Amino acid sequence: MDILHLVDRLEELFNESRPIPLTHNVVVDEDRMLDLIDQMRVTIPEEVKRAQQVLTQRDRILAQAQEEAKRTKDLAREKSQQLVERDAVVQAAKARGEDVMKQAEITAEHTRREADTYVIQTLSRMEVELERLLNQARNGIMALQNISEQGITPELEPETQAPEPELEIPEDPIEK
Repeated sequence: MDILHLVDRLEELFNESRPIPLTHNVVVDEDRMLDLIDQMRVTIPEEVKRAQQVLTQRDRILAQAQEEAKRTKDLAREKSQQLVERDAVVQAAKARGEDVMKQAEITAEHTRREADTYVIQTLSRMEVELERLLNQARNGIMALQNISEQGITPELEPETQAPEPELEIPEDPIEK
C-alpha cells in the first residue's frame, strides 16, 4: 500500500472524528487509528527499501561512469601513443589526447553530479513525507493522551453504555 494513501486515510479518519466541545480535541476511533498505524509501520520500511535501492542505483551509475571514464582515458592513451610514433603529428596527438581525457573527466563528473542530484531530491521528498507522517501520528497520540488525561470519554450509545458505579461513602470517624 502506498504511504500517501495511508496518510490520506489517516487524515480522513481525523476529519470524520467527533469534536469535543469547547476544545481543539476530537474523539478518534481507536481501532481504525491503530489499524492505520500498523499499516504505516509495514509501508514505511518499504519506502526505506526504495530509498536504499535508489542509493544502490546511484552507486551503480557512478561505477559505470568511472569505468567509462577509465576506458575513455585508456583509449586516449593508446591513440596518443600511436600518434607519437608519427613525428609530424606528435603535437596534435598530445593535444587531442588531453582533450579527450578532459572531456571524459567532465562527462564522468557531470554524470556523478546528476546521480547525486537525483538521489538528494528523492531522499528529500521522502524525508518531508516521513516527517509529515510522524507529525500526524504524534498529533493523534497527543490528542488521545489529552482525552485520556482529562477523563473525557466519548458518549456511548445507551445499549453499550456501562452502568454508573455506586460510590460507597465511608462513615466519618469524627462524628462518632
